[in-house]
Amino acid sequence: MSNIKRSILLISIISILSILAACGGESEGNASEGVSGELNFYTSQPDADAEQLVSAFNEQYPDVDVSVFRSGTEEVISKIQAEQQAGDVQADLLLVADAVTFESLKEQDMLLEYKSSETEQIPESFVDSDGTYTGTKVMSTALVVNTDKVNEMPTSWKVLSDQASNGQVIMPSPLYSGAAAYNLGVLTRNDDFGWDFYENIQANDPMITQGNGDVLKGVASGDQSYGMVVDFIVARAEADGSPVKLVYPDEGVPVIIEPIGIMKNTDNEPAAKAFVDFVLSQEGQELAAEIGYTPIREGVAAPEGLKTIDEMNVLEADINELYQNREQDKEQFNQLFGE
Repeated sequence: MSNIKRSILLISIISILSILAACGGESEGNASEGVSGELNFYTSQPDADAEQLVSAFNEQYPDVDVSVFRSGTEEVISKIQAEQQAGDVQADLLLVADAVTFESLKEQDMLLEYKSSETEQIPESFVDSDGTYTGTKVMSTALVVNTDKVNEMPTSWKVLSDQASNGQVIMPSPLYSGAAAYNLGVLTRNDDFGWDFYENIQANDPMITQGNGDVLKGVASGDQSYGMVVDFIVARAEADGSPVKLVYPDEGVPVIIEPIGIMKNTDNEPAAKAFVDFVLSQEGQELAAEIGYTPIREGVAAPEGLKTIDEMNVLEADINELYQNREQDKEQFNQLFGE
């Protein structure tokens, strides 16, 4: 073979290899290619947390325009149900407090079946067997105590009904908060609590407010000394120097997993699936921990001040029973507290 032919052959080989390398790099560097358009995200997460999540997602998927509707779980679901009755569900993606809420939507055939590959790193008990929703974090409800007003930290839920706490207790309403609705169902079906637990609190002149954020504000300001609240917001406030203390009562705590799911009639299935994948991914779960939540993914540590699921004494109840009785439970609470 002549030197000229060898040169031509060598140039051709180099060119082919360069093209293949470029193609491989392009495929690897454009994982978001084809994922674009509008995505309506309905959530009960605090506004700032939802914004951080969407911002991090958009770093990977810049061509997806995410619109967020945020309110308490019960109001979010009321909005979705109203849209369903009108024949036009606007939500593509839903992330709210508890699995009971998703069981209701599942029974109404409103959720898309999608089991992300990321669920391989998530405990099986936190993943719906039909793939219609998956837990995204671990959040317990515990006590928040004002450290300026209380010298000796309580160890039991009974502090909420102690005579010395009269007029000094605040708690979220299950008519607004999904976490509070879940807690109501679990605690009233636990032999150590039952409806007596709530009746004793009611006799202690408590303040009932809409959401967990208002509970924290009431205790941090000193208007009340004790509150029933989700753990992560107390840990954040403690870290910021607020005069509050998070206490996990000895009797145990109810735990929600704030699931995520895709609405069956979504107009942007690729983007919705990409969002679910991101939330459950290593990066998404590390972001959850950075924001201040206990991650649900195995191998991602809980933030300082919070217990992991393995460290908690978890109070549970049958999920189907909770779903079937939720409205009745809320009505009984309404009659007891006069909301």
